[in-house]
Amino acid sequence: MEKYVFGVDIGGTTVKIGLFSVEGELLDKWEITTRTDDGGAYILSDIAKSIDEKLEEKGIAKDEVKGIGMGVPGPVREDGTVIKCVNLGWGIFNAAEELSSLTGLPVKAGNDANMAALGEYWQGGGKDYNNVVMVTLGTGVGGGIILNGKMIAGVNGAGGEIGHMTIDLDESDVCNCGKKGCLEQYASATGIVRLANRALQASDKPSKLREVKYISAKEIFDAAKNGDNLALDLVEEHGRRLGYALANIACVIDPEVFVIGGGVSRAGDILLDATKKYFQEFAFHACKTTQFELARLGNDAGMYGGAASAL
Repeated sequence: MEKYVFGVDIGGTTVKIGLFSVEGELLDKWEITTRTDDGGAYILSDIAKSIDEKLEEKGIAKDEVKGIGMGVPGPVREDGTVIKCVNLGWGIFNAAEELSSLTGLPVKAGNDANMAALGEYWQGGGKDYNNVVMVTLGTGVGGGIILNGKMIAGVNGAGGEIGHMTIDLDESDVCNCGKKGCLEQYASATGIVRLANRALQASDKPSKLREVKYISAKEIFDAAKNGDNLALDLVEEHGRRLGYALANIACVIDPEVFVIGGGVSRAGDILLDATKKYFQEFAFHACKTTQFELARLGNDAGMYGGAASAL
């Protein structure tokens, strides 16, 4: 009788691993270091070893485990083939098959943002909905699309890569992806800091941000909450860019809800209010009722999604 499932979330510095019941309860979680040396050659064997040790510690037999689901920071095809993960040093290979042969368990692999979306859909901010677009505002901007309970990965695993929608044709700075004017350049944590530095140079508006040596997204939202005018302008600009992008996504996907997660989402209502305001302004009339929710699983969303994908 299968009672357990593992969720794995591979990040650039650590791998988060969770042991779940098949009903969706997180029973244990831990982290191991992501060894990116030698082109990430040890990452999967380190994960396999860690899972084997946990099974031994808990006295769980392999036939009690339904499988392993893993999120990877890069595009992943339906069959588990990874299409280059720059942060891990990986090229093109079938990561799901490799981990499966190392553990003797079935493995599902997917893009990490898609897995986070699946996690929030299963046990988080999207739990009451069937059609969800998850937006993660972190160092970059990721996304995941779930329609009628099914994750949309796309042909090349790039379904939901909303961070690389072009939203400004006049941008001169280059995005990490090599293009210019991507949503990620405005709506991510690094993006809003970039806009803040630009605004501080362009105007002599008084602002508390001028006293901060290394500005972070949190400092900007905190200053805005305290009525700092320059910071309020930046939050408004952030909401305008994100609201505009989500209005365009709604025309294509028409989801029930946008679930907003990632580090920047901790700003809470001030972020949601600005985004919703501009979403309403730009949205097609049939899409104006789309709901907005904050993600609820935090950094555990990817593990939850991994477990859900294995089920």
